[in-house]
Amino acid sequence: MRRPVAAVDCGTNTIKLLVGTMPEVLVREATVVRLGAGVDRTGRLSPEALERTFAEVERYAAILAEHGVRAEDVRFCATSATRDASNAEDFREGVRARLGVLPEVLSGAEEAALAYAGAVRELDAPAEPVLVVDVGGGSTELILGGAAPTAAHSMDVGSVRLHERHLHSDPPTAAEVAACVADVDAALDACPVDAAVARTVVCVAGTATSVAAGVLGLPAYDRDAVDHAELPVEAVHELTERLLAMTVAERLALPWMHPGRADVIGAGALVLSRVLRRTAVAGVVASETDILDGIAWSVAAPAGVVPPA
Repeated sequence: MRRPVAAVDCGTNTIKLLVGTMPEVLVREATVVRLGAGVDRTGRLSPEALERTFAEVERYAAILAEHGVRAEDVRFCATSATRDASNAEDFREGVRARLGVLPEVLSGAEEAALAYAGAVRELDAPAEPVLVVDVGGGSTELILGGAAPTAAHSMDVGSVRLHERHLHSDPPTAAEVAACVADVDAALDACPVDAAVARTVVCVAGTATSVAAGVLGLPAYDRDAVDHAELPVEAVHELTERLLAMTVAERLALPWMHPGRADVIGAGALVLSRVLRRTAVAGVVASETDILDGIAWSVAAPAGVVPPA
């Protein structure tokens, strides 16, 4: 039997855990901890955000012990918020004290390669090139490739960052939405990854899968229904407009909405929508496998994850 491995992906909004013998997954969890709350404004991880995150790390340590996962078979990756924070070392040392593993603060290129590996592994012969769109809380990765990524770029636009920067009203005003659009479009204008050449587009992570659940009109969030669902691009645009016109309370009433995403989902959906406007595809594939799966496979089969050129 293969040894169990564990992957932890700690982003700006969510911390996620995967334990498995790959390809078998034994545990998959995600919790909204909002580690990156306020980082765009202060440049620091707040004590409250660290406390929320460390509480989950302690819980993860118990799960790893239960499944007999060795410390050397754990990979803990941190992304946008900890790249930007001046006190990132407090976070790293806090995790090591609780889990026995020192987090890796991924570069944008490393994050993109792992996200691509996780997203495309289970696709059935997609038309190439494939564009993977990973909308996170603090950043968005665009990764283009075939069997392996050939171009990747990380943009400092994400659901939490843009919400905190621009969308202060409830619901957002037209001027706030316009400022958000301008920010995303400027990042896309500077992005070296040409979304227009993609023949298949795959969207991953919590913003995208939440949008997928909304487009599908699910009565409750359903991972199996979302995974590999093809969403009409026009339906994504329409849902984005509806979400931006809603109050947070109205979003919370949506049966598929995770309460930890209700305030920032408008900004996140807007990023996805603006990316899709740069493509020529009619549909986008939602994937429940993402960077977390890429991290796990990088431990179980390191040669399977190839960094972008």
